[in-house]
Amino acid sequence: MVSRGAAAVLVAALIAVAPIPAAAAPVRDAQLAAMAARLFPSLGGHLPIDPVRQRRIDACAGTAPCVVEAAIWRDEERDALARNAGARAADVRREIDGLNEVLRIYGVGKLPRYPLVDGSDEGFGTPAFAAVVADAVLLATAQASDPAVAGDPSLSLALALLDANDKNAAIAFEPLDQRYNAGAVARARRLDWPRFPYTAIIALGVGPEDSTTALSARGKANVRMAAELFAQGLAPFIIVSGSAVHPRDTPHVEAIEMRRALIQRFGIPADAVIIEPYARHTTTNLRNATRRLIALRAPLDRDALVVSNIGHIDAIASPAFTARNQRELGYQSGRIGSRPSPNTITFRPDAASLRIDPLDPLDP
Repeated sequence: MVSRGAAAVLVAALIAVAPIPAAAAPVRDAQLAAMAARLFPSLGGHLPIDPVRQRRIDACAGTAPCVVEAAIWRDEERDALARNAGARAADVRREIDGLNEVLRIYGVGKLPRYPLVDGSDEGFGTPAFAAVVADAVLLATAQASDPAVAGDPSLSLALALLDANDKNAAIAFEPLDQRYNAGAVARARRLDWPRFPYTAIIALGVGPEDSTTALSARGKANVRMAAELFAQGLAPFIIVSGSAVHPRDTPHVEAIEMRRALIQRFGIPADAVIIEPYARHTTTNLRNATRRLIALRAPLDRDALVVSNIGHIDAIASPAFTARNQRELGYQSGRIGSRPSPNTITFRPDAASLRIDPLDPLDP
């Protein structure tokens, strides 16, 4: 029989050698991480916690409208963060401004740049809008320990507002080139680029105005013109550019429908068609097409050829388009050149197009 004292010693010894369970790692949301990296790459998934900001948010006691307002970065807070970012200062300022824009549009009710196709699906001031904001605050709190949104609560809240509104379009097709353009990327690696007058034919999407039409008549015309130009040997690739934009919440992605038509109706080889399914505007059509050309390692000192209806090409050729690029993007995605025909215009891409624009959270 073991004495009580000996038993106590034995139990203590067993406790001393028993393995201590490791602390559970935080649950990681792959979609949250992808959105954070896509929209706010310079923030690195971590914003330092400022005690003053944290107290301002805590004072709201979970009241959703108050939390959103408190989470918005003030200019002096943004500038202080940027000063500590060194060479990344300009990127940090731009991304904090983009984060604030998400908070204001989806959490406060500010009108977006293009209210007919962007922003919350719920009307500002309605019970439905308030309910979505409250759900987003709840979601942000639940995911606060995720490594993708560590630190200041504003990052988690901005991404939660997009998630609560099902506005995750920024990563809908990732990894884009591996999933959709792998054949073209592989072909580009062994391509003799100087053999062709242009690096690519960029066919622009023209959305229908009803949700049942997959590809508008003008979109079909653009596909045919692109196929004809390709058949003439003018370029090794056709880049089809356009997202699911018109009408709002249409299920049809212009680039995917154009690609399907090029392959099925005109027999264009699949590895000669590159989809760019994110662009929601003409400015981003050309910016995003440039990003695909860079992914292909196409020479940027040579022109691509843009094709669309005459009115669309007229708009691209106008000074107003240059001004719009500067106003909306902050730079020119490339240089507009000569006009070989009424339906085409040359475009010399610029690597500045790689700059992320979090002010457009559906297509940064």
